Amino acid sequence: MFVAVPELTDAPVPSPSPAVVPAARVHPLRRVMRAAAPYLYLTPAVALLIVWTYRPLIQAAQLSTYSWNLLPTTPMVPVGADNYRRLLELPTFGDSVWRTVVLVVGLLPFTLVLPVVVAFATRGVRGRSRAVYQSLIFAPFLVAPVASAAVWQWLLDPGAGVINRVLGSDTNWIREPATAQWVIVLITGWHFIGFAVLVVSAGMAGVSGHYAEAAQVDGATRRQIDWWITLPLLSPTLVFLALMTVLLSAQWTFPLIDTLTQGGPSQATTNIYYLLWDYGFHSFDAGLSAAAGVLLFVGFGLIAGVLVWLSERISFHDD
Repeated sequence: MFVAVPELTDAPVPSPSPAVVPAARVHPLRRVMRAAAPYLYLTPAVALLIVWTYRPLIQAAQLSTYSWNLLPTTPMVPVGADNYRRLLELPTFGDSVWRTVVLVVGLLPFTLVLPVVVAFATRGVRGRSRAVYQSLIFAPFLVAPVASAAVWQWLLDPGAGVINRVLGSDTNWIREPATAQWVIVLITGWHFIGFAVLVVSAGMAGVSGHYAEAAQVDGATRRQIDWWITLPLLSPTLVFLALMTVLLSAQWTFPLIDTLTQGGPSQATTNIYYLLWDYGFHSFDAGLSAAAGVLLFVGFGLIAGVLVWLSERISFHDD
């Protein structure tokens, strides 16, 4: 008698069950350290901001409510908002604000118009010539303002200055109220035009060449491409330069004014930034100087906010 034995290859093979890997437990302290790592990287910068920016700002706001002549032996007398009232009633405050506006408007051609013209005119320069050209145009930015003030004072000298010899004039450009402000604008513009040209050139390098190629296929001329494509795509760069000019012009001119004119003649070069320094360290009215500083901070903060809001709406982005 025989018994049928089934083939081993036909027998069903049980599938192996997946191995269960126990989940690795992360120590709570390690999870906290992972979450805190970004904040630890930011801590030094935030600490420096608090120590060097926000703490003096709070102290200036506090000092603006006191009357004090900066002498440690003299007590600080609380006066409330009297410093702000005095400041707004002084005619020199309004005049300095107007001179600051004139200064900003006078500098805009040096930081916006001329850099764009120079950057477009020199974009064909390549190789070693480009490096030489960029070095030459950026060099004034590296000159110390006090040193450049001494050189320009010699150039503008009414008796032996090169400029008066060329023009056949004996004008005292620095000591005349009608010309002193424009001398400060000219020297400051000479300082920063190279920096602005490099910023515009960097912005042009970031514009994709595909737009110009597509426009050329459609028959656009070089001028049309520059006007309708390249220039709009440079708008974020130009807004950045305009923002810097509006917010920092008064600070840029401070060493030149202090070296060449000391705010004169007849306060023709006293802008708002130099005025608050004059109140604090010439008149020794710390409360009035602090009040001017607080108003300056609030005013320029509002202007910066409006400019940033406008830039988000008028800028074109290459994305």
